Amino acid sequence: MTVAVITFGGSNCDRDAVRALAHVGVDAERVWHEEGLPADVEGVVIPGGFSYGDYLRAGAMAAHSPIMADVREAADDGVPVLGVCNGAQIGCEAKLTPGAFTTNASARFQCESVHLRVENADTPWTAAYDEGDVVEIPIAHGEGRFEIGEDRYDDLVAEDRIIFRYCDADGNVTADANPNGSRGNVAGILGDREHVAVMMPHPERATLPDLGRSVDGQGVLSTFA
Repeated sequence: MTVAVITFGGSNCDRDAVRALAHVGVDAERVWHEEGLPADVEGVVIPGGFSYGDYLRAGAMAAHSPIMADVREAADDGVPVLGVCNGAQIGCEAKLTPGAFTTNASARFQCESVHLRVENADTPWTAAYDEGDVVEIPIAHGEGRFEIGEDRYDDLVAEDRIIFRYCDADGNVTADANPNGSRGNVAGILGDREHVAVMMPHPERATLPDLGRSVDGQGVLSTFA
């Protein structure tokens, strides 16, 4: 599978994503946002970083880049699309997924390993796990707090579109385990279709064994394999 990892001015996790995807057996290449998606694209990753310097709002300017029209068209055609961190912010701003990511409750940039509980294992992004599994994947964000209206949040729950929640090491979803104040401890969600997802933690940073940390992120990226 050929996966396009989109690079905007300010993206800084694009090379990490390509290397992590290669480790799980996926052919991936960086695509500059002004070039558009390749005609034969079979997967899309919108990586982390600070697209457009996070001016205005994180992800807001990148969401209006012409390549995002290509991404929406690819998603409509069934191509898997994953937004990570800044890519999650872009995904929400581009209406690929509902809600928004805003300033952490701490009002500080946070970079640490966190635990996530798998809420729905019956999706392409979580098929490598079992429901209730606890995985360890790092975060690195200043605007990672997921917000959504009460009614739309209830819809996410009812439709089983929450794929990860922040939890403690034992899988308990608590306020203390929530690093950024996200509604319902949400760390990752699906779009209207299960082949589109965004998540704030970085699976590409929990994939390569030589980094000396968890490799729990391999299960997410193996969706593209």
